[in-house]
Amino acid sequence: MFTPAAHPPLRLRFLVTLGLALCGFGCTEVQPLPAKPAASVGAPVASSTPRPAERVYPVMLGIDVLEADGFAAVRGKRLGLLTHPAGVNRRGVSTIDTLRRAPGVQLVALYAVEHGIDGTIPASKNYQDSVHAGTGLPLFSLYNGKSRKPTPAQLKSIDALVIDLQDIGTRSYTFISAMKVCLEACFENGKEVIVLDRPNPLGGLKVDGPPLDADLMSYVGSFRVPYVHGLTIGELATLAKDTPGVLSVPESIRTKGRLTVVPMKGWRRAMRWPETGLKFVPTSPYVRDFAATVGYAMTGLGCEIGGFQHGIGTGYPFRTLSYPKRSPEDLKRALDRLRLPGVSFSVVGTTDSKGNPMRGVYTEITDWNAWRPTELSLYLMQLAAAWNPQNPFAAAKPNAADLFRKHTGSRALWQALVRDGAKTNVALMHEQWRQRALAYQQQTRRYWLYQP
Repeated sequence: MFTPAAHPPLRLRFLVTLGLALCGFGCTEVQPLPAKPAASVGAPVASSTPRPAERVYPVMLGIDVLEADGFAAVRGKRLGLLTHPAGVNRRGVSTIDTLRRAPGVQLVALYAVEHGIDGTIPASKNYQDSVHAGTGLPLFSLYNGKSRKPTPAQLKSIDALVIDLQDIGTRSYTFISAMKVCLEACFENGKEVIVLDRPNPLGGLKVDGPPLDADLMSYVGSFRVPYVHGLTIGELATLAKDTPGVLSVPESIRTKGRLTVVPMKGWRRAMRWPETGLKFVPTSPYVRDFAATVGYAMTGLGCEIGGFQHGIGTGYPFRTLSYPKRSPEDLKRALDRLRLPGVSFSVVGTTDSKGNPMRGVYTEITDWNAWRPTELSLYLMQLAAAWNPQNPFAAAKPNAADLFRKHTGSRALWQALVRDGAKTNVALMHEQWRQRALAYQQQTRRYWLYQP
């Protein structure tokens, strides 16, 4: 688990607005579902739902604050921009267009991460440098299969790299890894990094799940934080810049590196996405709404190995569970017996694209405060071991086992599942992780840019 060193004096420049209030897991694909059930929403329900008068708050994103300040932080600089379709201002205008139209701003290059600049490239596909069709600007790939870290040649034409990526609050979502390697590359090459901050859709108070073992760090786990980390991408950048050992660069380079975080205005840590008043723009092909960000944290790890499917390709990705040769009723009864706090399950029925009947179990959050995001995934692992003829973790192929360990970040979990299968004490393991996550949250409060 990440343990920050003594906090040195901040060397970051935080911009304050003068204006007023104006981000997959590889499971088996199933057929599309129609619209959500009436009660199946991504936001909390029942007593945890905010009162109507409290639901919408004026939030200015980092790009909005930059614009309100007259683009002072970027004016006169040759800019590169790392972004994707969710990189828009609060009016829905892309950051690409906003910077191109800004007076005194020179946008000279674009950079793209997983899924590409338009968000349509499958996660399994790499892509190469090209020319951006909409602007004619050079478009550099940071997901090309060779190196995901910008090269000196890719950074040569810029003075500063602007990062505007919407994260979803879970460690394995690769955009925070892209941000981290860009910090490293820019610091090594004398380029400034300017991070335009965005909300954590799950809010800034929810932390949960396994910490990351040092030897399991990868592109799906580059920060030693709990799986649900509770920080914004700007706060993670601050942590990386200010904490020795987080970035893979010499300390002399880290301390001299130039980082500007443009914070949001009006966002509070207690806010989940529906309370920001902002439209959710899909961050990747299957994370199309707030409900999917919740589901990603809740079911993704549990569907890596063992046979569970979590609704990729359906009307509600990451939220609908099914299991081969088990009826939805059987699955619902098994899940109900777990008595997981803050979660309920319902059987939903629909048809596939050919008109054939299809049914599954929808996961709903009934009490946001009681909900522990990764707990369900642990029990899905345990259940998969019980329902398989042989322990699927012990029988996993090396590549699948390696990817599982990298996503979960825990060798202890893997060893327990291989050794004990259905008898793995996942409740004890989750409680130990929960205590460590709470300690981590206290340690990282120093990096908070926003209060509850």
